[in-house]
Amino acid sequence: MTLVCLDILTWVKLISMTANLAIDLDRSSPVPLYFQVAEQIAEAIRRGDLAPGSRLDNEILLADKLGLSRPTIRQAIQYLVDKGLLVRKRGVGTQVVHGQVKRSVELTSLYDDLRRSGQEPATQVLALEPRPVEEEIAPILGVEPGSQILYLERVRFAAGEPLAVLHNWLPLGLAQLTAADLEGRGLYELLRGAGVRMRVANQRIGARAATQAEARLLEERRGRRC
Repeated sequence: MTLVCLDILTWVKLISMTANLAIDLDRSSPVPLYFQVAEQIAEAIRRGDLAPGSRLDNEILLADKLGLSRPTIRQAIQYLVDKGLLVRKRGVGTQVVHGQVKRSVELTSLYDDLRRSGQEPATQVLALEPRPVEEEIAPILGVEPGSQILYLERVRFAAGEPLAVLHNWLPLGLAQLTAADLEGRGLYELLRGAGVRMRVANQRIGARAATQAEARLLEERRGRRC
């Protein structure tokens, strides 16, 4: 019997405000001004002066404070967004992203990793039902297309914010799972408690545009990369 749990990790959420940010520019340097700004903001993030969730001033205020053009500031911020250090949110502004959840070599779930990193995971169960397996999932599970499997769909929260949409396909009868169980404990923990030992896994990580349903669940814009 093949057991496959496919988790789609998504966008990390952000929380708090930031204070003053000191940036020294060398206008005689051949280093572009946008890069000087970006590198000093990045260094402030690495030092912890800008904590996860800290909010930067908007582009107009930063440009006025540093005596630079708005396009220069926009280029610096976009550089840091592309590096994954900042994120832009409509109606909120530009913020420092939370630290990444580090995953060990052992087979653990997102729930396990969040709890170990000191965050408080919570779960909303959207679907827990038998259904015919989809054609692209059937070969992974080693079953015929249309065979009945147990389908799970959940939203994982951290610090009260939606963090991930999780989709899982399990063989029927593998374990007795309830929505209450899945809201209070991680799936892998529940499976281990039922005597299921997972020893081999394949993991694939990539980015794609969020669907309308995913964007709604994660409180993001449709098409946002996740």
